Amino acid sequence: MEALISCNLQQSYEIAIAPGSLDQLGEKMTSLQLGKKVLVVSNPTIFKHYGDRAINSLKTAGFEVYSCILPAGERFKNLNSIQKIYDAALENRLERSATIVALGGGVIGDMAGFAAATWLRGISVVQVPTTLLAMVDSAIGGKTGVNHPQGKNLIGAFHQPRLVLIDPEVLKTLPVREFRAGMAEVIKYGVIWDAELFAQMEASKHLNQLRYIKPELIETILIKSCQAKADVVSKDEKEAGLRAILNYGHTIGHAVESLTGYRLVNHGEAVGIGMVAAGQIAVELGMWIKEETERQNALIQKAGLPTQLPSGVDIAAIIDALQLDKKVKAGKVRFVLPTQMGVVTVTDEVPADTIRQVLQAM
Repeated sequence: MEALISCNLQQSYEIAIAPGSLDQLGEKMTSLQLGKKVLVVSNPTIFKHYGDRAINSLKTAGFEVYSCILPAGERFKNLNSIQKIYDAALENRLERSATIVALGGGVIGDMAGFAAATWLRGISVVQVPTTLLAMVDSAIGGKTGVNHPQGKNLIGAFHQPRLVLIDPEVLKTLPVREFRAGMAEVIKYGVIWDAELFAQMEASKHLNQLRYIKPELIETILIKSCQAKADVVSKDEKEAGLRAILNYGHTIGHAVESLTGYRLVNHGEAVGIGMVAAGQIAVELGMWIKEETERQNALIQKAGLPTQLPSGVDIAAIIDALQLDKKVKAGKVRFVLPTQMGVVTVTDEVPADTIRQVLQAM
């Protein structure tokens, strides 16, 4: 299997999906006519598994390679970590022709991308995602950034990669909980864009562990999710309109993440909770039928994701946190709400009482 998907923007790029493609990283980058210096940004766990392979591939292709290893975890997705990347860039004299390679999950991808967007006012970045969540979502589309203590991804920039290289084989070392987190984003694509993908996942007996899922379904999940993300981003690169639908489940999800200090629930778990809430809000507002929200919630559970709020999370605090969301416009919180499977709408006409009522029932 090898799939090539184009993200058609002013500077288009390829999303290459193929088993074993990590060993072709250097070769793929050579064709992009980049400068010789490359800084690989990763975390200790991923670097231990895949650092040597990535670096050997780059060196074989004639690149001069340096590395910057950052601590793992969402709580390190901050400006202190960006400073470490800048320090490594300065120490190794990264010029404008240099490239940063993000080898890791969504946290590494977002930080490496933001550092690339801002070092010397912008250098190239290549995304090599190693988690399901990064493969299907965060590595594609050029959103980069870090968290502020009071909110997720409040500091950032749009900076498209030159290449996204996806090697499905690296998922074999992904912890089960992280695999499930990625499934939340895949389910999201089914609800907002691709009803056929949703039905294919419904037909699978298992969704909560890679080893129980047929390889053909994993291939379908990667190709269809990447295609959905590329389609949406190609139509609306900087979230002027359509791209906002990719935030389905994220509005309440981000509030839950930040209120639990990015430690109790991971991003995918928070999105699962957020999708349950958004689906129920749509039902309460008469936009979606109850049977469809039940289908969605059953799939979220099948993927081993939570459908209830973590105990002890204050509902009033969630409603307050929604005001800090990046998508707030003129003080109104914008929600992405489903109207039928594969179709959603964006609205800022959701009464606070409805949000409160739905959260209390969770």
